[in-house]
Formats: sequence, structure tokens, C-alpha cells
Amino acid sequence: MSGIKTLGQFIIEKQADFSYAKGELSRLLRDIGIAAKIVNREVNKAGLVDILGDAGTVNIQGEGQKKLDIFANTQFISALTSGGECCIVATEEEDDFVPIDSPVSKNAKYIVCIDPLDGSSNIDVNVGVGTIFSILRRKSTEGIATIEDVLQKGTEQVAAGYIIYGSSTMLVYTTGKGVNGFTLDPSIGEFCLSHPDMKVPADGCIYSINEGNYVHFPEGVKKYIKYVQVHDATTNRPYTSRYIGSMVGDIHRNLIKGGIYIYPTTASSPNGKLRLLYECNPMAFILEQAGGVASDGFNRILDIQPIELHQRSSIFIGSEKMVRMAEEMMRKYTLKESDKLTNINGTELDPAV
Repeated sequence: MSGIKTLGQFIIEKQADFSYAKGELSRLLRDIGIAAKIVNREVNKAGLVDILGDAGTVNIQGEGQKKLDIFANTQFISALTSGGECCIVATEEEDDFVPIDSPVSKNAKYIVCIDPLDGSSNIDVNVGVGTIFSILRRKSTEGIATIEDVLQKGTEQVAAGYIIYGSSTMLVYTTGKGVNGFTLDPSIGEFCLSHPDMKVPADGCIYSINEGNYVHFPEGVKKYIKYVQVHDATTNRPYTSRYIGSMVGDIHRNLIKGGIYIYPTTASSPNGKLRLLYECNPMAFILEQAGGVASDGFNRILDIQPIELHQRSSIFIGSEKMVRMAEEMMRKYTLKESDKLTNINGTELDPAV
């Protein structure tokens, strides 16, 4: 045991790296870790209890909720409420943000945006799922925290992380001073440092995208897919296609091995599908801290100003060289909405004409 460093020990040692109240942020990360252990327990025994399958409800996005979605949402809100360091929780499963109104939270300064169970459609078939979280510091100084406190750019995050419930359970997080990964040791019930100072390779040969939607992709994405499929020994092409259907699972693999994860706009999702505040922003923060890049195809994800709680975005994230190539294809072959030209009748024009 002398060589093992637990998550709690690591956070205490690294408190000097925190920009804000050291003890408060440490306790907040601890609370998230505790809730993750509870969710992990239920995920691992889901097939033995009545917790698989649909709950018969939908969330604000109109997506069917799984029983474990609701369970995970409840556990994280409960842990953050009782911990006393959080004044607001914004979650995928709630229509509005959840204000934490309790005696222990009256002076809380942090906001947590969270996807309690990413990839939950995989639960019934025993494929890895995860949790994604983003931590912001409250901007207002008086009264009750408001939606304006939540709608901050990704550059304002003080910490972000994810938990992946797979063949082993890992918690990966950053406070803006690099990325570290911790694996849950079930024999002692602790997350232990297993992946210190994680770095994503600058290039890779794995691309992750749902190619079943190819016909609906922007032209730039189609060109990039064709590019990675062409044989070229000098660039190690063709690349390998790997797509799990869980953002956490796909990005975790690419963080370790190198690769790109793309979830672009489509005809049915013209603004993108993934949520900016509790999926794209935290993952972008983590990957940038690991040396990677995160873009919406044209611009840095972390520079996007949120204007609504459940705002969606496209995302191109992973190894720097791969993302930059995809961006180049997007700029060359796909127009941004703001660049489209129309005539007096509103008909879209080709800017090259």
C-alpha cells in the first residue's frame, strides 16, 4: 500500500495548484468521487436488479430516460447537496438548473454542470458508460445564484472530469494543471492514481464517428472521412474506425491512444447534438490540458459563449494534427451559417458565383 496514492491524497497534495478556495474545491471533487462509487456499484450489478431498461419518461431534450439515468442523476445531486460546496447543479436530466438551497450551502461558490450517465443507451447491452462534469465558480456575489452564473464560457471552468464505468472504473480530471487518471480499486474502495500527467498523442490513426449518418453530414466531414479511408503508407492511412456510442468511452480511448472524435451537425441537428455546458466544455478542457484540441469545426469550443442551459454544439476533439486536418476540410468545403449568402427571396446562393 505504500506506493498507492489515493484521489483524496492527490487532491490535498495538489491544492496549491487551485486558483480559488483550496479546501472547498477539494471537498467538491471528493463529493463527486463518492457519488461515482455509488453509481459504479449500481452499474456493475444492473443486470441483477430491476434497474435496466427504460424509465418511461423523457428529459428536456425529448430523449427517453433509462432507469440508471434517473438513479445517477439523483445520486450526484444528493452528494452535491449534502457536501455544501455547490450552489447550483445543471444536469442533462432536469428541465431547469437545480438551486441548492440548504443551510450548509448558503455560502457555496461553485456550480456543477453534469451529464450523470453518458451513453446510457448502452446499459442494456453491457457496454461502457460514463459521467461527465464541469465545475464553474459563481460570478455573482449577492443573493441567489442565477442562470447567468451558469452560462459561462468553457475558459472559465476551474475543473472538469469524467468517470468511465468499464472493465475498470476510472476518474479522470483536470484543474487546469494537467490531466490525471485514477482507477477504482474495489478491494479498498478508493480511486488510486494510475495514469499521472496524461497526454494525448499529437497524431493518431483512430477516428470515431457514427458513419451511419454519413448522408446527413456536412460536406467537410464527408471529405475528411474519405481522406482517412484512403491508403497512404506515409501517413499511416487508412485509419481505424472505432465508435462505441458513448462520448466518454470514445474520447477516453483516443486520449490514451491518439485519435479524433467527431459529432458534427446533421440535417436533423443543425446546431449539433451534444450539450455544450456538460459534455463539450468539460471534455474540451480535459483534452486541451492533455495537449489535444477541441473545436466545433471552425472555432475553439471553450471560446463559445453559452446563451441557454441545454445549448448544443458540434464537436471535433482529439489529437491536434487530426483535428486541424478536419477543421481544414470544414473550412474548405462547408460554409458556416454566418457566411451563407441569400438573395432577396431568401434563396441560398453559392458564394463562389
